[in-house]
Amino acid sequence: MKQLLAIVFALLVSVPALAVPAPGTLADPALEARARALQKELRCMVCQGESIDESNASLAADLRALIRKHIQAGESDAQIKQYLVARYGDMILMKPPFESNTYALWLTPFLVLMVCLGAAAWVVIRASRRPASE
Repeated sequence: MKQLLAIVFALLVSVPALAVPAPGTLADPALEARARALQKELRCMVCQGESIDESNASLAADLRALIRKHIQAGESDAQIKQYLVARYGDMILMKPPFESNTYALWLTPFLVLMVCLGAAAWVVIRASRRPASE
């Protein structure tokens, strides 16, 4: 019976802790949602394949804190992105702009696809021209 009361007491004491925002999050749910959305648009410079929202790297944690600081200062999403691009370059954006310095980034997958399709077509044409073995 004492164990049951101890468990109930522990649960009742821990419930208010669930209502407190996690450390490093904004108290206003709308601002926190804005911060999370912005974090999903920015690439982790350590992991490269993850957004800073998903990454566990220390740099990503620092960038998440920096974004929240800028949001609390009243800056717009565009201003925050502009600040981070000035600091880290277009590579920080999950969807970098199509500009002369990012042509290779955007066009390389298509060029690789075209080379692979060309190689496959060459193999098929060559195989169809080969006389059938008897």
